[in-house]
Amino acid sequence: MSRKLHLALHPYGVGGPGQHGLWKDPRVAKDASIDINYYIQQAQAAEHALFDALFIVDSQFINSTYPAHYLNRLEPLTLLSAVATHTRHVGLVGTASSTYNSPFNLARRFASLDLISGGRAGWNVVTSFDTGTSRNYGLDEHADYATRYGRALEFVEVARGLWDSYEDDAFPADVAANTFLDPTKLHELNHVGEHFKVAGPLNVSRSPQGQPVIFQAGVSEEGRDLAARVAEGIYAPGGSLAAAQEYYADIKRRTASYGRNPDHIKVFIHGGPVVAPTDEAAQRREREIAAEDNDLDRHLALLGRSFGAYDFSQHDLDAPFPDVASLAQRGGRTAATKIIERAREGNLTLRQVAESAAEVRQSPFVGSPTTVADRIQAWFDAGTFDGINLAFRTNEELDYFVDSVVPILQQRGLFRTEYEADTLRGNLGLPIPVNRHTQEREYVGAVGA
Repeated sequence: MSRKLHLALHPYGVGGPGQHGLWKDPRVAKDASIDINYYIQQAQAAEHALFDALFIVDSQFINSTYPAHYLNRLEPLTLLSAVATHTRHVGLVGTASSTYNSPFNLARRFASLDLISGGRAGWNVVTSFDTGTSRNYGLDEHADYATRYGRALEFVEVARGLWDSYEDDAFPADVAANTFLDPTKLHELNHVGEHFKVAGPLNVSRSPQGQPVIFQAGVSEEGRDLAARVAEGIYAPGGSLAAAQEYYADIKRRTASYGRNPDHIKVFIHGGPVVAPTDEAAQRREREIAAEDNDLDRHLALLGRSFGAYDFSQHDLDAPFPDVASLAQRGGRTAATKIIERAREGNLTLRQVAESAAEVRQSPFVGSPTTVADRIQAWFDAGTFDGINLAFRTNEELDYFVDSVVPILQQRGLFRTEYEADTLRGNLGLPIPVNRHTQEREYVGAVGA
């Protein structure tokens, strides 16, 4: 079977990073980020277009400099549970922190979403790089990298163990035998590890896809390694063609090194396509978008997020970039380290760093429908991604992409013309995890025979 492209939708709401001025657009409702009908419409549009999933980002710390969408938005699992009742096929992927949640509670919430949606839930595992989040949980400081990633690995292992609490045939509900539950197919976890001690069992059964799909966004060495060990979907940084190829090959290699099938991890890059009837019109629109967000104060705030929401406005803009290396270790270390290295190598001022760090990443997917389809196909064939996590500023731009670019991809055999399954795993081409207790039972039975 030929390799197929996967597409997901990432709603901007009233505007996230790099889209700070979106809330001013008259086509965007000022309460979009807290209006469940906005998300339902986005999900239904994605489903109409046969997309694999709706992806909801999240963070649990803000200050007044954060993008409009971050300041006032719905909690992902609550949001997606509502969306689930208005859709039938599109996957529902929510972001949740492994640093600021407990495994039992979060496993139960995702298992519930998985059942509500009929097997369409996905969990984007994040370790939280906003250092201020710690203060919202009664902690004086944010955990360091090693602790956060060690906790994330154990968290996922515990969640998966809890999701296997019931074997698939644990509930015979046999009235004649007066048996609702077969107690031999209910299993305690009794996990005792470095970060967690969880008894179980979970009081939620498995869904038609077995378990929610695990997503992760690994950029650092620790992040890439975590993704290769546990992720089934990855939100990759993208960048240049060469950088995307390197990342894709590295993730697939690491996945194989852990004894996993590299085809069972799907790499999605971010894509903010700008499509217009002609290449010139699309390029002009891209320049207009960049101009809308050309605000130095916003650039400084965006820069500060990589350093734990550090306030760079307290420094002289035209002095050398300040020494903030110590802040990188508990914030977005990979991005922060690159910023520091670039500043040192170029002997840049704070102003220059802020402006360069906030430069709009030129999307490779800008142009007429044919040009964008050509570029998507070229990148896909070059081994840079398995899918694209698409973001559009307005519903009109989403509709135009769906009506103009998607048919070209379908005509070329790159994208589906109908859903392959009713579950997220099925549409991504991922296997249903065999319940570990059923697997063990079958193994013991085979050995005994």
